[in-house]
Amino acid sequence: MRIRLKRAYEKPAKADGKRILVERLWPRGVTKAAALLDEWLKDIAPSPSLRKWYGHDPEKWPEFQKRYRAELAGNKEGVERLREICKSGTVTFIYAAKDEERNSAAVLKAFLEDPTRN
Repeated sequence: MRIRLKRAYEKPAKADGKRILVERLWPRGVTKAAALLDEWLKDIAPSPSLRKWYGHDPEKWPEFQKRYRAELAGNKEGVERLREICKSGTVTFIYAAKDEERNSAAVLKAFLEDPTRN
């Protein structure tokens, strides 16, 4: 499983492999043609209430990770579907957040790569 992360505002590249938008909302100012996505998995993203609660507040980051992981653990169908997609080769999770380290795509990647969850 090779998972990469990339902001929706960066240019697509062949090295991205399958490009999957892992956001509940479409990134502002990005056209569908420019995004060059293979899939948009809205249901794997944090719930609207969790997303609003977090608000990209760095102080809430540890708790956000914990809550989002709990949501992922309860979303067995969505996680399994994404695992199957990731088996096909390189996959790039596309996200919209400005913070390249503290975002839901980073939590999702870590969740999927966790050997205790496989």
